[in-house]
Amino acid sequence: MTNSLAGQLDTLSRWRAALLARLHEFSRFLADHDLSDAASAELVTSLGQRLASDRVVVAFVAEFSRGKSELINALFFADTGRRVLPAAPGRTTMCPVELAYEAGAPPSLALLPIESRHQDSNIGELRGRASAWTHIALKGRAADQLAEAVAQVMRTQWVAQPTARALGFWDDERPDDNPPLNGTGQVEIPVWRHALINYPHPLLQRGLVVLDTPGLNALGVEPELTLGLLPSAHATVFVLAADTGVTRSDLALWRDQLASRPLVHYVVLNKIDTLRDPLLTPAQVGNQIEAQRHATAQTLAVEPQRVFALSAREALTARIAGDAPGLQRSRLPDLEAALGTDLLAQRHGLLQGAADDTARRLQTQAARRLGERRRQIAEQVLELRGLRGKSGERLRAAQRRVSGEVAEFEQCTVQLHALRAVHQRLLKAALDGLAGERLREEVGQMQRSMRASLLNLNARKAFTELCARLRGLLAVAQSRSNEIHAMLSASHARLNAEFGFGLALDAPPALQHCVDELGLIERGYVHYLGLNHALRLSQARFMDPFLRMLLSKLRVVFESASVDVERWNKTASAQIDTQLGERRRTFRRRNEAMARVQSATGELEQRIAELDAQDVRIQQLLLRVGVLAAALRKLPPPGALVPSAVPNAAPDTASDTMPPAGAVPPSAAREQAHA
Repeated sequence: MTNSLAGQLDTLSRWRAALLARLHEFSRFLADHDLSDAASAELVTSLGQRLASDRVVVAFVAEFSRGKSELINALFFADTGRRVLPAAPGRTTMCPVELAYEAGAPPSLALLPIESRHQDSNIGELRGRASAWTHIALKGRAADQLAEAVAQVMRTQWVAQPTARALGFWDDERPDDNPPLNGTGQVEIPVWRHALINYPHPLLQRGLVVLDTPGLNALGVEPELTLGLLPSAHATVFVLAADTGVTRSDLALWRDQLASRPLVHYVVLNKIDTLRDPLLTPAQVGNQIEAQRHATAQTLAVEPQRVFALSAREALTARIAGDAPGLQRSRLPDLEAALGTDLLAQRHGLLQGAADDTARRLQTQAARRLGERRRQIAEQVLELRGLRGKSGERLRAAQRRVSGEVAEFEQCTVQLHALRAVHQRLLKAALDGLAGERLREEVGQMQRSMRASLLNLNARKAFTELCARLRGLLAVAQSRSNEIHAMLSASHARLNAEFGFGLALDAPPALQHCVDELGLIERGYVHYLGLNHALRLSQARFMDPFLRMLLSKLRVVFESASVDVERWNKTASAQIDTQLGERRRTFRRRNEAMARVQSATGELEQRIAELDAQDVRIQQLLLRVGVLAAALRKLPPPGALVPSAVPNAAPDTASDTMPPAGAVPPSAAREQAHA
């Protein structure tokens, strides 16, 4: 755990833990002081789940015999003292392998039989069916046992051509891509379709997910890899052989599967140890390596600093032997530093942005509730001060006035019922276009349009038309959200003026992030719908998984938009319910205060003093809310954290500026909240 990538991931893990601790502290404070409602609790839960389950996914892609598995061993598993992934010459990784750690689940290797391609289910759907997989238990952290189990991914079988064709490993229209036949005319295919490894390795426990993919043939016949797993990766490492450079099959793999993807790409020229020549000086060999690196960058149209020349075998050997100079000669640390720095910045930016948004919303909601309490306290104090020196009859008249205000205020319930009815109708209209049924209808229309043309040659046009319609649905949802905002703003202004509410609205949800996500999906899928895949898509065994995968990806986008719209509307509704309850409690306490003032002459000044003290406490709560929100927004970036500071990160940040926690104990705060 001394390499830079491990250190960076460890730092990111500790930063997430510190951010989660501050979120929980903020949430407990809001709950203890009756400042939380369903909408704010949902915000906290959503961010908490995101922080707890955050993963950093790195996908490794290469043709066969490029040293990809050896590179993964050198980067992540050298601490086991041996090769974990098989790295023998020739074909090794015959099926995609995902290495991750799921807390609470026993260490295991789950293998999906290749025959599952006959079923009408994609890999994502089969993940939830334990019976579809072959499970091999892994005991503890035994590296030898792990390596022995992982060797299962190398297994192959020989089948007749019709079987290979049905499973997608034989294409009569593209004979150059077909595997060789044996003496009996059979085709060698993998035994397994997909492998999932759950293993308690330190890097995997910190949220790293490693995706090891086979070559072009496997990616081409499995739409879920091309359209699901690779686009979900936060970075891809494309591995080439330094002694051959970019071959024809490498270039096909890059162009077909990676070049058009909006991912962070790293290109590795592996096996530079094969370029060493006893007839050349080290400087001359270095010049050759640099020339190869720049030529590769030019061929793939990537920045030269994204191309790394290294020797994975030398790096693994040096790591196992503890040979620091040998590790530097392998040049692996340069790739590690780039991966760690870029991934750290990427994940930190996204998670901190989500935390900033949550902190702002929680602070706004809490400040509104506390502000409403202060306003009602100010009204009570003004009323009670006006009773100083008044006779008993004046006090009774004031009490009757309060009762009249109560009766008048309760008339607002009629308007609130009407407002809720209109609000629900508009909300339903806004959500109709985001519903799963509507999405399935649109995808079905695309499918009918594709089938109307010979061999699905109209696929790309049908898909772009689908995306245009989906953007239209998101635009309609945005427009209707704006309409709801305008309606609620006018209604709130009327309620504030007639019944003394203090209602205020946040801006309606912005769905542009969903439009952007739809654009990313469109760019990836348009590439897949080119002529290279037209023949495959004309076959049900490829078209059906493709459509299920597409629907799954689109559903995530539309569910995100639906959640944003519903959450904003829930917050608006919760504000009305909260203030309605607050006003009713205030009226009840005003009546009680009047009765107490009438029964004892000293009660008036005592009650005014109590209200003044409550106002001071509410101001302390406001200050505390502000500091807790700032602590969530201004957590030092991952690189600034040190291990010993993490457990106390949230309290330490607040200690200099927050009022003492004991100044407003939870029990007293709850009493103040209802006073």
